[in-house]
Amino acid sequence: MTQTPQTPQTPQTPQTPLNPDDLAALSQASTATITTQLFKHGLRNTFLAGLTRVSDAAPRMIGEAFTLRYIPAREDIDTLDVYDDYDHPQRAAVEQVGPGQVLVVDCRGEGRAASAGNILLTRLSVRGAAGLVTDGTLRDIEDIGRLPMPVYSTGAAAMTNLAMHHAVDLQVPVGCAGVAVYPGDVLVGDLDGVVCVPRHLVPVIARQAGEQERLETFITERVAAGAPLRGTYPADAETLRAYEEHVLAPSAKD
Repeated sequence: MTQTPQTPQTPQTPQTPLNPDDLAALSQASTATITTQLFKHGLRNTFLAGLTRVSDAAPRMIGEAFTLRYIPAREDIDTLDVYDDYDHPQRAAVEQVGPGQVLVVDCRGEGRAASAGNILLTRLSVRGAAGLVTDGTLRDIEDIGRLPMPVYSTGAAAMTNLAMHHAVDLQVPVGCAGVAVYPGDVLVGDLDGVVCVPRHLVPVIARQAGEQERLETFITERVAAGAPLRGTYPADAETLRAYEEHVLAPSAKD
């Protein structure tokens, strides 16, 4: 008897809280370090390429993903009067994002119309959102740049989102800047951009990223002091021994 292939299951919105210590450790690691650690675990497509930080007041971002998915707009449906509905999915997303969450907007890389504007992002900021990430554009970008909340996008566009986007889904897996983002994944952002850490890997990556940062700080200081790359970067056995002595030095003095 022929069996019907089963559809692979996708992760659902997680209920188990993340360890605050893991989030704190990730928040101190650069996106460069985090992508390297994810690469070591076989994950090569985790950096949301092409996004830049819009907001100047908040250089770093970390939070759990809350997703919003757009499909292409259709002229007979996406008219300005849809905004009279307070339950419009775009508005609903803004009002449902919780404190410490990052609103991740899937715009399919389409930037001819903005994915959101300053009023909605101001509301997100007031609600305590950890940030907004979109692979589309934003309008009122000068005002958005003054918000205390981290914001990442592909640039600016004055046209309203209805010209190109139709909001359809909340809290479903999305593709943002070519990266799969599931609700509850952790987004980390700095001046280099944004990286997505799968939720189940957060404890592992947080620990290993911290270790890499400490070693690279030690190596950077040696290079700045005149050490050549050979033997220093990557670290050979002698450099690693020196690093271990450096790490143990404070406790040895106690």
